[in-house]
Amino acid sequence: MTDSHNSGQHKDREAAAAEVRRMWQPTPSWTQPDPGATADPATPEADDDAKDALAQEFPGDTWNQPAAGADNGPGQATPYGVQPGAQTGGPSESAGAHRASTSGSAGAHSAGSTPDPWGSSAPSAGAGSEASSWTIANPGSASAAASGAGSTPATPATPAAAGTGGSDPWSQPAAEPADQQSQLSPAAQRFFPQGIPNQHPQQPQRDVSYRADELIQALPLPREAPAERGVRSILRLRPGSAERAERIARATAATAFRRPVTITVANPKGGSGKTPTTLLLAGALGQARGGGVVAWDNNELRGNMHLRTHDTNARSTVTDLLQAMPMLTQPDARLGDVAAYLRHQVAGQYDVLTSATTTYAQIEARDFDQIHRLLSRFYKVLVIDTGNNEGSSNWREAMKASDALVIPIKWKSLSCAAAVQMLEELDHQGPEAQRLIRRAVIAVSNGPGDVNKEVEKQLRPYFESRAAAVVDIPTDQHIAAEGPLDHSALQPGTRRAALELAAKVAEQITIALNVPR
Repeated sequence: MTDSHNSGQHKDREAAAAEVRRMWQPTPSWTQPDPGATADPATPEADDDAKDALAQEFPGDTWNQPAAGADNGPGQATPYGVQPGAQTGGPSESAGAHRASTSGSAGAHSAGSTPDPWGSSAPSAGAGSEASSWTIANPGSASAAASGAGSTPATPATPAAAGTGGSDPWSQPAAEPADQQSQLSPAAQRFFPQGIPNQHPQQPQRDVSYRADELIQALPLPREAPAERGVRSILRLRPGSAERAERIARATAATAFRRPVTITVANPKGGSGKTPTTLLLAGALGQARGGGVVAWDNNELRGNMHLRTHDTNARSTVTDLLQAMPMLTQPDARLGDVAAYLRHQVAGQYDVLTSATTTYAQIEARDFDQIHRLLSRFYKVLVIDTGNNEGSSNWREAMKASDALVIPIKWKSLSCAAAVQMLEELDHQGPEAQRLIRRAVIAVSNGPGDVNKEVEKQLRPYFESRAAAVVDIPTDQHIAAEGPLDHSALQPGTRRAALELAAKVAEQITIALNVPR
């Protein structure tokens, strides 16, 4: 009995040595199992004994697992799960019985083996319960372990494994990703926003719009023109802040309105600067817009605009224009026909319609309406200078036709008091007049010695709260001389102030045109 036991142990050790030599062949143990390989029917018991002997000699050693290409027999667990077609019971149970029939010392050695270092939390219950360390470490493949006699219950199979009949997921071909672009990293998607070329069907091209306005908006903006004054113009540098602000004001003053507009300059106090302010505003608008501006002296009796402008060989007045109205209102009338009764100011690029020089013809509301419709037919911007009588019909008609209101003042008590009284009177004329006050622009034009600091300190906050803007026009000796106003003779600061006034008025007109009445 002892000799047979010793001979059995010797035989097992030789088989174990042969198994170790076979494991250290060039083919690695982690090679994928060959699904087409067939078991060698010659030595099934020898292989089974060799695996049982390795489990006894090297308990808990992960290297004692059978190689991927080894013959594991039907239903035997492999490092990657059960081979296709494996079944529980049957030969596996007989193999377990065979291992259970070995010597008592070997069974005790196997029962007391150490846990699997690859992550097994429970020791093997017997030699027949050994499974691959890959099977233990991966719960999803535990259902593929062989269920021999006395083995521990296997972990339930995952739905994927159950649905495939226990096949080895590692031996299945990899499924093609549904979306190749989703497999790219964020860094790769920056270079391949449409995915890797030739890896998926061509995406349909986005519809391209060929509308003219969209194509024009897509064009790059033109570069800013270099400076035109000072050292920056010599060095061809960009304009400074002052020159850039002047360019913006000029562009604002040149706004293209959707219909002819009317600007009224009014202050009942004589000598408040109505006529110079009218000519400054008309000249600034004419230079910015390149023409299309007319200044109209709407005094019911006699104004002084004919004294502040160049006659340019045209001595006609508003009285002459009214007499020629039947001819000028014909459908075939031209701008040149109307311009024969006006004075063209070359420096400011605007025309002037002066008032009557005699007192025998007073302008009424009906006359104002005829002249306003005629001038609106040939000019884009009308700047109207009013008289000092708020109760006259032509004065009130000018207020009704106004799109913007300019109030010239001086920082003197009488000038400011008359403007305040006019604003209060307009405030009682209804919603249209109130909106006109909110869009009003105050033009402060002081002559030499006209500034009263106390009046300015008290009334500037009032005008700033009632009107849309307050523009200060500096004192200019050319204006103070009370001769014909030539825009080319004005100081640079005066021209910039006049352009700022024109830009503020253009802004208010734009607001008025966009707000429905």
